[in-house]
Amino acid sequence: FLFALLKVKPSPIVILDEIDAPLDGRNVERFIELLQEMRSHTQFILITHNHVTILAADNWIGVTMQGRDGVSTIVPVNVAELAADEGAATGEG
Repeated sequence: FLFALLKVKPSPIVILDEIDAPLDGRNVERFIELLQEMRSHTQFILITHNHVTILAADNWIGVTMQGRDGVSTIVPVNVAELAADEGAATGEG
């Protein structure tokens, strides 16, 4: 339903919190396919623990509480840069 609404009236940004949690494996894949179709006109920010969804993202922003006194630390990762760095390190890039 949400994706049908976004196709009719696109939004520049959408924030989704654990929307993929109740989905089984195949439906997570379908969900990711819809996200990829719509990302040309909508930026999606997803909060998820699903490893399949995480791997499909272009950028990751992790939050960890390893700092002092419970202060959170933000850990940004650009997946394309990470892949390029790993390829260069292994001689594949």
